[in-house]
Amino acid sequence: MESWLRALGDILIGNLRSTMLPLPVDKGVCTRWAEGLGVPRGGDTIIYTSCLYQLVPAINKLVSLVGAASRVPELARRAPLGLMRALTKPDEAEVERMNGVVRRIAGLLRRSGVEFGYLYEEEPYSGALLYELGFEEAFKEYSAVVARALGRARRVITIDPHTHNLLKNVLPKYQRLDADVVNYMELVRGVKPSGAVEGGVVVHDSCLYSRYLGLRDAPRRLLNEAGVARREDPYVTGVATSMCCGGPVESINPSLSNSIAAARARDLSRLSKTIVVACPICLGNLSRNAPSGVRVVDLAEAIS
Repeated sequence: MESWLRALGDILIGNLRSTMLPLPVDKGVCTRWAEGLGVPRGGDTIIYTSCLYQLVPAINKLVSLVGAASRVPELARRAPLGLMRALTKPDEAEVERMNGVVRRIAGLLRRSGVEFGYLYEEEPYSGALLYELGFEEAFKEYSAVVARALGRARRVITIDPHTHNLLKNVLPKYQRLDADVVNYMELVRGVKPSGAVEGGVVVHDSCLYSRYLGLRDAPRRLLNEAGVARREDPYVTGVATSMCCGGPVESINPSLSNSIAAARARDLSRLSKTIVVACPICLGNLSRNAPSGVRVVDLAEAIS
């Protein structure tokens, strides 16, 4: 495991230095969501996707390869870039769905009267995975890239918990960021019933949103505004009792990650056959491991 972690760190750092992305994917996958929307480049307020939703399809492919790669870490480290891109090439339907989630979030912001720009190909990945896997020195070096890219903005709108936590609680330890960091759920107002979800749903809380960022009630408020009924249980959806999706260990031990996700999805499905999440990692991990007949949808898909 230790040798695989070192190899994984080398892979992540190498990719970040060359493309500002942690995985060997085409940079264009990050910006496709904005095509045709007329989002201006840069500005005082920017939406910061960190390309995390857009990377979920590639992450799903990568997780299926981790078991083999961890047994031969040196080969994984030295694999040609073209081969790595081929092995992690995502399913096109998944790519379009994730881009659709980001488009929906942008639409929710616009309908709430929020004006924003976007950095397009100049937007870097946040570096959250480096920090969360313990590569602190590498993150410290990379954090300067993130701070420099976001430095001209006065307000940065995040759309996922890992990026939000990184900018709010981690980056300030290493770099100065003068911009106000706000999550999109805090800005969206006046959501109307969408008809996208029939019947009641159950919310799977991001551990970061719920326990560390004070945003546990944000998705519930938006679901209430959209007229979506919720099913709650103190032992399944409580602040202190809700389980992790297993996603944080998927790049180290996918078997353990899948077993945690399967247990979590099974518990949630007893309350509703529609699970709502507000995190791309939760979306990917629970979707892969949900029981038959259970849907896992993003909050933006449920209310827009």
